[in-house]
Amino acid sequence: MFVKSFPEVAADPGVRRQVLSDSPELMVVAFRFRETGAQGKLHNHPHAQSTYVESGRFRFSIDGQEFEVGPGDSFVIPSRAMHGCVCIEPGTLIDTFTPRRDDFL
Repeated sequence: MFVKSFPEVAADPGVRRQVLSDSPELMVVAFRFRETGAQGKLHNHPHAQSTYVESGRFRFSIDGQEFEVGPGDSFVIPSRAMHGCVCIEPGTLIDTFTPRRDDFL
Protein backbone atom coordinates (compact mmCIF):
# COMPACT_ATOMS: atom_id res chain seq x y z
CA MET A 1 0.00 0.00 0.00
CA PHE A 2 1.39 3.40 -0.98
CA VAL A 3 -0.84 5.70 1.08
CA LYS A 4 -1.04 5.39 4.86
CA SER A 5 -2.68 7.57 7.49
CA PHE A 6 -0.97 8.33 10.79
CA PRO A 7 -2.52 10.03 13.83
CA GLU A 8 -1.38 13.38 15.17
CA VAL A 9 0.13 12.92 18.65
CA ALA A 10 1.52 15.16 21.41
CA ALA A 11 5.28 15.67 21.08
CA ASP A 12 6.18 18.40 23.60
CA PRO A 13 3.93 20.95 25.38
CA GLY A 14 2.30 23.06 22.65
CA VAL A 15 3.66 20.81 19.89
CA ARG A 16 1.87 18.10 17.89
CA ARG A 17 3.62 15.57 15.64
CA GLN A 18 2.22 13.65 12.66
CA VAL A 19 4.06 11.19 10.46
CA LEU A 20 3.14 12.04 6.87
CA SER A 21 4.89 9.18 5.08
CA ASP A 22 7.52 6.56 5.75
CA SER A 23 9.64 3.73 4.44
CA PRO A 24 12.58 1.99 6.12
CA GLU A 25 14.96 4.45 4.41
CA LEU A 26 13.02 7.72 4.80
CA MET A 27 10.34 9.41 6.94
CA VAL A 28 8.50 12.74 6.56
CA VAL A 29 6.96 14.27 9.71
CA ALA A 30 4.98 17.48 10.42
CA PHE A 31 5.58 19.25 13.73
CA ARG A 32 2.81 21.76 14.48
CA PHE A 33 3.76 24.42 17.04
CA ARG A 34 0.52 25.86 18.42
CA GLU A 35 1.86 28.60 20.69
CA THR A 36 4.70 31.09 21.00
CA GLY A 37 7.38 29.75 23.33
CA ALA A 38 6.65 26.08 22.61
CA GLN A 39 9.90 24.13 22.32
CA GLY A 40 11.40 21.23 20.52
CA LYS A 41 13.71 20.29 23.40
CA LEU A 42 17.45 19.86 22.83
CA HIS A 43 18.18 16.31 21.69
CA ASN A 44 20.17 14.31 19.18
CA HIS A 45 19.67 11.11 17.19
CA PRO A 46 21.57 9.00 14.67
CA HIS A 47 19.30 10.11 11.79
CA ALA A 48 20.24 12.84 9.33
CA GLN A 49 17.41 15.41 9.32
CA SER A 50 16.27 18.01 6.81
CA THR A 51 13.86 20.69 8.10
CA TYR A 52 11.58 22.87 5.97
CA VAL A 53 9.65 25.77 7.56
CA GLU A 54 6.14 25.63 6.13
CA SER A 55 4.90 28.47 8.34
CA GLY A 56 5.77 30.37 11.52
CA ARG A 57 9.11 31.59 12.89
CA PHE A 58 11.59 29.58 14.95
CA ARG A 59 14.91 30.03 16.75
CA PHE A 60 17.05 26.92 16.27
CA SER A 61 20.18 25.76 18.03
CA ILE A 62 22.44 23.21 16.34
CA ASP A 63 25.57 22.23 18.23
CA GLY A 64 25.51 25.58 20.07
CA GLN A 65 24.98 27.80 17.01
CA GLU A 66 21.69 29.74 17.04
CA PHE A 67 19.78 31.15 14.07
CA GLU A 68 16.22 32.18 13.17
CA VAL A 69 14.16 30.77 10.31
CA GLY A 70 10.82 31.56 8.70
CA PRO A 71 8.52 30.36 5.91
CA GLY A 72 10.38 28.80 2.99
CA ASP A 73 13.67 28.32 4.86
CA SER A 74 15.26 24.88 5.03
CA PHE A 75 18.43 23.36 6.44
CA VAL A 76 20.07 20.03 7.31
CA ILE A 77 20.84 18.78 10.81
CA PRO A 78 23.71 16.27 10.73
CA SER A 79 23.50 12.90 12.42
CA ARG A 80 24.13 13.13 16.20
CA ALA A 81 24.15 16.97 16.25
CA MET A 82 22.57 18.37 19.43
CA HIS A 83 19.61 20.49 18.31
CA GLY A 84 16.32 22.05 19.36
CA CYS A 85 14.10 25.04 18.69
CA VAL A 86 11.84 27.64 20.25
CA CYS A 87 8.68 28.83 18.49
CA ILE A 88 8.68 32.61 17.94
CA GLU A 89 5.47 32.59 15.88
CA PRO A 90 3.17 29.52 15.70
CA GLY A 91 3.60 27.39 12.62
CA THR A 92 4.61 24.06 11.11
CA LEU A 93 7.96 22.41 10.47
CA ILE A 94 8.26 19.56 7.96
CA ASP A 95 11.11 17.24 8.90
CA THR A 96 12.58 14.46 6.80
CA PHE A 97 14.66 11.76 8.48
CA THR A 98 16.94 9.14 7.02
CA PRO A 99 16.68 6.39 7.94
CA ARG A 100 13.12 6.25 9.33
CA ARG A 101 12.60 7.12 13.02
CA ASP A 102 11.08 3.91 14.30
CA ASP A 103 10.41 5.59 17.67
CA PHE A 104 7.76 7.74 15.91
CA LEU A 105 5.70 4.74 14.74
